[in-house]
Amino acid sequence: MLRAVALGILALVAASDPAFAAEPFDGSKLSLIWIAPFAGILLSIAIFPLAAPDFWHHHFGKVSLFWALTFIIPFAMIYGPATAGGEVVHTALLEYIPFIILLFALFTVAGGILITGNLHGSPGVNTAILGIGTFIASWVGTTGASMILIRPLLRANDNRRYNVHTVVFFIFLVSNIGGSLTPLGDPPLFLGFLKGVDFFWTTTNLLAKTALVAGILLVVFYFLDRWFYAKEENLPHPKDPTPDTDSIGILGKQNFPLLFGVIGAILMSAYWNPGVSFNVFGTQVELQSIVRDLLLLAIAGVSIWITPKDIHERNGFEWGPIAEVAKLFAGIFVTIIPAIAILRAGKDGALAPLVALVTDDAGQPNNVWYFWLTGALSSFLDNAPTYLVFFNLAGGDAQELMGPMATTLAAISAGAVFMGANSYIGNAPNFMVLSIAKQAGVNMPSFFGYMGWAAVFLLPCFALVTVLFFL
Repeated sequence: MLRAVALGILALVAASDPAFAAEPFDGSKLSLIWIAPFAGILLSIAIFPLAAPDFWHHHFGKVSLFWALTFIIPFAMIYGPATAGGEVVHTALLEYIPFIILLFALFTVAGGILITGNLHGSPGVNTAILGIGTFIASWVGTTGASMILIRPLLRANDNRRYNVHTVVFFIFLVSNIGGSLTPLGDPPLFLGFLKGVDFFWTTTNLLAKTALVAGILLVVFYFLDRWFYAKEENLPHPKDPTPDTDSIGILGKQNFPLLFGVIGAILMSAYWNPGVSFNVFGTQVELQSIVRDLLLLAIAGVSIWITPKDIHERNGFEWGPIAEVAKLFAGIFVTIIPAIAILRAGKDGALAPLVALVTDDAGQPNNVWYFWLTGALSSFLDNAPTYLVFFNLAGGDAQELMGPMATTLAAISAGAVFMGANSYIGNAPNFMVLSIAKQAGVNMPSFFGYMGWAAVFLLPCFALVTVLFFL
């Protein structure tokens, strides 16, 4: 749908102007009213699944398109179709398409890995699954870890009456916080790596913070799960739909080399720089990025080809979750264009009061506000460009940020990764896990209900991190 919109804009531009604007749009020209379409799509995601679930199930893609057009059409009328087209094409080519291709590749490859047997969801087993997922997320990405482990976790708890908390903590830990130790874990850290941050810098500088938050959450989860487990002792249990006939094992091991191939393709695009780029309607697309995306699509195709259908069927693998993410995040990526532009304008933009908070009266960085502002905006905006905005506000020099300003860079990095767990749209795996859990019959919290869980269990952890590391 959004591709059709983009093609329509391209047609307008071709008729009126042979080239798109090559320079990023000056966000200082925009008022906060331009953020209304983004607020609209957020409220739609929050309200429609509760108020009109049948309508949402059949038409969420159209709702996403509606809010995208609510931004694109007025923007094109006021600033010209060439400027509007340039912004949409820039976002599509450099942000949305690489984003969705990476998710598609990880979703496909991980969906071909089946953990067999019936892991009975006791508090100890559930905590172990969350702990393993948290550990591997920094090495196979939060999306990869989430897609490998969410289905085994759901099967382990499919005869539990109380299982919502299990998925919520899975999103907290595996889909977000666990990805904080390497650039492979989460997109904002990969952007920092491309900007010159050393590969293992986050490993050493975020290890204590990650261990603290993950440790607290795992302990809290264990005792919370014990409490729910005890409540079920005297209640009739639903029949366990997962048989005990299979031994614990792994099928689809041929997908593990493909998973490492995904990692290799990402690293290749960072280290290989042939200096070749292509101008696509004013947006420079580098050759290594094109090669990376083609490799990722090829890897996904190979995974589909070599994975037996039986594994996909037993894994409950279907395309619905990735299709839902693709449609909704297409609208999100388009509608956040003005929000990111306003942030990039810094002290000249409509969000200048927020930007001013990150520097004190003496001109020194205020690391508390770097942590909380990066995190708060990453909870709702895409955390990769948000990270980049605050990275540049802090000077943008990787060597300086890794040295004298290491605390500031740690605050930006931790805020972007940790607080992606604050909402369903804070990080793409959140929404994919939500979709898979709902299809498995888990009565997941609403958009605001999930934020209530985050407020109770995550915000105290982040406050502790603030006191211990950023004051």
